Amino acid sequence: MGLFVAQVVRFAWAEARACAFAVALFAGLAVSSVVPLPIPRYDALLVYAVTLTVAFRALRWETTREVAFIAGFHLVGLAFEVVKVRLGSWSYPEDAYTKILGVPLYSGFLYAAVGSYVCAAWRILELRLVNYRKAPVTAVAVAIYVNFVSQHWWVDLRVPLAILLVLVTWGTTVHFTVGEYRHRMPLSLGLLLTGFFLWIAENIATYLGAWEYPYQQEAWRLVHVGKIGAWALLVSVTFVIVASAQARRPVIAS
Repeated sequence: MGLFVAQVVRFAWAEARACAFAVALFAGLAVSSVVPLPIPRYDALLVYAVTLTVAFRALRWETTREVAFIAGFHLVGLAFEVVKVRLGSWSYPEDAYTKILGVPLYSGFLYAAVGSYVCAAWRILELRLVNYRKAPVTAVAVAIYVNFVSQHWWVDLRVPLAILLVLVTWGTTVHFTVGEYRHRMPLSLGLLLTGFFLWIAENIATYLGAWEYPYQQEAWRLVHVGKIGAWALLVSVTFVIVASAQARRPVIAS
């Protein structure tokens, strides 16, 4: 029992370190919602997010490689936001100077925070993949990303793509280190758990006014529980990108 408790504490500490950038970003969201600012809030959040990135690198809490990932995920997320906001999926109601087509530039850092977490967790927990089938998983991840946009004009394929993702990751496990011990978890379960915690974070973010869904315009309401699955699918895209960058590390095959 003592060993179990110790491992849980160590794992929680490792996860907290991996989430440091995201937690700091959410702290900024919280503070900016109650503290008067000399510039529009979204603009202040952009300055804050850039400052965070520089500070994390200067303090060596993130590597140069991880900062590059943050920049890349910021651009990918920003492009995604422009499309989804124009289609009316959600909105950013506050004014800002740093808005492009209704999307504040800081919003890309919300996706970058997810990428930062995956990169940091990979390093801190020493992740390794067993029986990872890169080609089919990548193909499904690309289809998932495309479907998030194409569903507005065509059929929404999230359910069949989710089933397909489970099939192509069947038997794939993530091995990670906690203290002196190695543990493992099915990849699909890891994606689902990450999606759940991102859904919790999304509820906090919308409550703080980071963005809002159409049904939240008059009063804040809980984000639909179905978004857990959507986040799990979106995380798979992030995971595939990071896994590809880690290809130089050995991938174990049974």
